[in-house]
Amino acid sequence: MTTLEIDTAGIGEEPGAALPVVSAVAGPHRPGIVAVETEQAPVLASLVAGGRMKPETGRVLIDGHDDPAALRRAFALVDTPGVAEPFPVMTLRRIVREELAFAGQRPSREHVDTVLDELGMGAYADTHVQRVPTDVRVRLLVELALLRDGVTGVVITSPERHGGAVEGWFAVVRDVAMRGVTVLLVTSKAAATTAEHLLATIPEPTTTEGPDDATSDDGGDHSLPSDSLETRS
Repeated sequence: MTTLEIDTAGIGEEPGAALPVVSAVAGPHRPGIVAVETEQAPVLASLVAGGRMKPETGRVLIDGHDDPAALRRAFALVDTPGVAEPFPVMTLRRIVREELAFAGQRPSREHVDTVLDELGMGAYADTHVQRVPTDVRVRLLVELALLRDGVTGVVITSPERHGGAVEGWFAVVRDVAMRGVTVLLVTSKAAATTAEHLLATIPEPTTTEGPDDATSDDGGDHSLPSDSLETRS
């Protein structure tokens, strides 16, 4: 399974670097956390982590290799401001329709409703995304990102900016990670402190393999569990 390592990556020089040097490791069942402040740094950290921007210092590795193209294929950016976030007045129904089309799936009304129902979000179908709870927003955008061909990991950007308790939206991170998806969370230092404590709530994966296979899962599908689903940063 996919492992992401950010090794002392940064942009600019201190003091006042656009992206202060950061390091993190994320793998299946064990999310990575990058804690950064200011308006611009979370976006830059996400772009670097997802292989969309080269850091000026340090490096970003996927499965131990410096391969930006592989990073871009494997990792989707989720809710990254100005890059991969929905317009505030888009309804959940419209977001699902556009993401299904982007993923090469049928964007029919029936298919859209099936996706929303499977996620338990049918009641929010016609609600603007800016008005749904943060955990609902994060779960929707993560699940849709995982529908894209070849995506095995996500970089979630600044969920705390939408409000709500960290425990609420971190539960989404926890659930997705437990499915074997590699998750990197880019968040504020305050939210990161709480998230670091919550990492302990993620159980170690059970496996009968040797120690070299300790991070592997059952190799199953990470996407929505629907027979109707046919097979962007």
